[in-house]
Amino acid sequence: MNTLLVGYARVSTESQDLTAQRDALRVLGVGDDRIYVDHGLTGTNRDRPGLELALAACRAGDTFVVTKLDRLARSLPDARDILAELTARSVRLSMGGSVHDPSDPVGRLLFNVLAMVAEFESDLIRMRTREGMQVAKAKGHLRGKQPKLTVN
Repeated sequence: MNTLLVGYARVSTESQDLTAQRDALRVLGVGDDRIYVDHGLTGTNRDRPGLELALAACRAGDTFVVTKLDRLARSLPDARDILAELTARSVRLSMGGSVHDPSDPVGRLLFNVLAMVAEFESDLIRMRTREGMQVAKAKGHLRGKQPKLTVN
């Protein structure tokens, strides 16, 4: 049986660059034709076309490769759902070159801890953004969306 490495990369905004993730996936052995990407989509949103294509490309015995867990999911429930889907299809998960074994209790523990950290980071980013917006609003710098048309 011929097993494949299927890679997935994601950035949250259109202005961010996927080059570092693509390069890291190549170093991990994923071919360019097997790298699926999502550009401008947050990890908290499970509805990602690139992720769906990457998961669909995996067959039993293949390895699904991400550079870091936070590129795959930003919430513990999503991370667990994706892992459960991969496990049910006999697909391994590699995070930065470390292959996750969901049948091993220690492997499950480590995966859950990493997923919790990814979710925690996402929560911190949201909290800092809200705090920054409150400070800017108090200083009069944040006035909301400006009209595209002038009064005239």
